[in-house]
Amino acid sequence: MTLLSYQIFKTVSEQGSFRKAADISGLTPSAISHTIAAMEGELGFLLLNRSKSGVTLTNYGEHLLPYVNAVLNSNESLQQAIAEFNGLKQGTVKVGCFSSVCTNWLPDIIHSFKKEYPGISIEVFQGTYDDVVYWLKNGVVDLGFLSVSSAGDIPIEPLYRDQLLCVMPPGLKKDVSDGYMDIDQMRQYPFVSQRESTDADIQKFLKENSLNIQSHYHVVDDLSTVAMVAEGFGICIMPELVMRDIPYQVECYPVMPEAFRIIGIAAPNKEFMAPAVRTMYNHVIDCYKHLP
Repeated sequence: MTLLSYQIFKTVSEQGSFRKAADISGLTPSAISHTIAAMEGELGFLLLNRSKSGVTLTNYGEHLLPYVNAVLNSNESLQQAIAEFNGLKQGTVKVGCFSSVCTNWLPDIIHSFKKEYPGISIEVFQGTYDDVVYWLKNGVVDLGFLSVSSAGDIPIEPLYRDQLLCVMPPGLKKDVSDGYMDIDQMRQYPFVSQRESTDADIQKFLKENSLNIQSHYHVVDDLSTVAMVAEGFGICIMPELVMRDIPYQVECYPVMPEAFRIIGIAAPNKEFMAPAVRTMYNHVIDCYKHLP
């Protein structure tokens, strides 16, 4: 098997189609199919399930993909190291992030990074905390923005304390003089809740304060949650960074007791980063080390 066959396997698994993989790779669908068949013949097991609707990974394929990613990432690291020895800064860095970092931080990071290192390409993958953790552990991305509580056993460098806020429809809070929302006050209102995998820090706050919420509204993304709140269906907890993007008319109050999510930059193997990845990692820390 060759690096090209590994790359073709990865592309097919991402696209779910021989035709789409062929378009991306600049090959014919028959060449893609032949390469995968040759891999399967050499390995002695099927990598893909074929159907009229496309292709999906078999159980063997799912288990093999992280190792294929590791080989491809190692080759990328080798090419970057050679370029660095020649005095060049080039390569590709794949970054995973969640929504509020994607909208608030990444544009500035990418602009400032590209200005200093125009030869290094950046690919962005946006998803939930769980998505970013999966991508990091399986070699899909090199670096990932996560909250410290969601990173698990992945090493993470803390960057920013993002205050949690109670978000309410305008005029709903009975007493605005105190300027915050405590647990007893929050118990008086229905909640619009996000699924547990969506924001680990909010779930942690609710559990630590025995706030067993009842909700008829279970959504995934931040914008939908706040939209439901703005229409009067309940209240919610949101990080302050999220609320910078929200166009809806709502009122925000710091929660009491005070609570924060700690945002950081995570990398599975800090000691063995490719040169371009290490450059990006250090650039992010330099950009945000001054934040509270």
